[in-house]
Amino acid sequence: MGKFLKTGKVCLLLQGRFAGRKAVIVQNTDSKSKTRAYGHSLVAGIDKYPLKINKSMNKKRMAFRSRVRPFLKIVNHNHLMPTRYNLDLPQTDRKAIDVSEAAKKAESKKIVRKLFQQRYTAGKNKWFFQKLRF
Repeated sequence: MGKFLKTGKVCLLLQGRFAGRKAVIVQNTDSKSKTRAYGHSLVAGIDKYPLKINKSMNKKRMAFRSRVRPFLKIVNHNHLMPTRYNLDLPQTDRKAIDVSEAAKKAESKKIVRKLFQQRYTAGKNKWFFQKLRF
């Protein structure tokens, strides 16, 4: 069977705190490691989706409601459901994301927030920034 969980693949999280949230695979590890005896992926997803805005709102309120709150998490492949969508991530941003330490994770989260915010304001990947309704 071919490898389908590749970097940039949009997937849904099925278990845990972020169950039902959309995420994109940043780094994928098919082999086992000492700390994790299963295939796993580092995913960056949306913890808080942007809210709807309308013309009557002022700029400050529009900016507040259109913010994206991301999360970073290492997830077992069994807890991911891949979709047909891909989200291309720049090579430099992928290499900069690291969750090995708390300080690095905080910096990585800022990088992801900036990347997601730019995509949202540009109007790219609209499906990714909408709440999953089911």
